Amino acid sequence: MRFLTAFLVAAVAVVGTAAASDDHDRARRAVEEGRILPLKDILARAQGAYPGQVIEAELEDEGGAIVYEIKILTADGRVTKLYYNAATGELLKTKDRNGRR
Repeated sequence: MRFLTAFLVAAVAVVGTAAASDDHDRARRAVEEGRILPLKDILARAQGAYPGQVIEAELEDEGGAIVYEIKILTADGRVTKLYYNAATGELLKTKDRNGRR
């Protein structure tokens, strides 16, 4: 039983790694084709509006729109999530512990 559990965990890890690689390739192609802005452009906008340390950045598909979700630890110690339209760079919404803003 222990062997089977270890095998399943290893199999999930390999599949997860392959999926992450596919996601990176799709994101790279989208930038190269001009369908989305590069992450560095979005990070510059985010840090300009919300100074602090970026702790996470994700590219997500939300209802057919591609969105960058940026999580920042702000200078005053709050974690804020910023949602940007990946194609236009428009800030769609912000969210912190108190909910949406």
